Amino acid sequence: MTSRKSPMARRFRSYLPVVVDVETSGFDPHANALLEIAAVHLDMDETGNLHPVRTHQLHVKPFEGAKLEEAALSFNKINPFHPFRFAVDEREALSQIFDAVQQSIRQHGCTRAILVGHNPAFDIAFLNAASNRARIKKNPFHPFSTFDTATLGGLAYGQTVLARAAQAAGLSWDPQEAHSAAYDANQTARLFCTIVNRWKRLNDLLPQE
Repeated sequence: MTSRKSPMARRFRSYLPVVVDVETSGFDPHANALLEIAAVHLDMDETGNLHPVRTHQLHVKPFEGAKLEEAALSFNKINPFHPFRFAVDEREALSQIFDAVQQSIRQHGCTRAILVGHNPAFDIAFLNAASNRARIKKNPFHPFSTFDTATLGGLAYGQTVLARAAQAAGLSWDPQEAHSAAYDANQTARLFCTIVNRWKRLNDLLPQE
């Protein structure tokens, strides 16, 4: 870990924002399966602006005894048992995601990751439940604090639905790609960066005392 705080660490109180989206077989993190997870890593350039830099996406096997709700699977169009999903179990999926996040934490001199999501209470609940099932002891994410782009989108653009907030921010939106973890995570990351960078520009215009 670097001895001097990086601009990213200074900007977010030593937390590293990582954008996460999950697709599941229902709304209950303890009963329904985690089926997809994507994590988008962010970086800060020399001007202090945030940008998405890379994405980790994994398909996940339902844990034994998981409830698979037809309505949820119809919505996200996931066949949990399709042979070409190349899914891994929860422990393997989270280990890969967490290892990459830990590497980014060290790179930026941060102390912990903080989950960025659109209505992230859902994502963090499934992440924590799967982590507990897999008996993973070192979860790099703060257990309950998050950044919510639904709230930020409402503040910045008057829109709380991801598609509408993204479009209000001038971002493209493909409804055919929506509701996959990778697409939604990347769109959420772009929205988050746009709002943070917009605030920076506005703040830069304020008179300095």
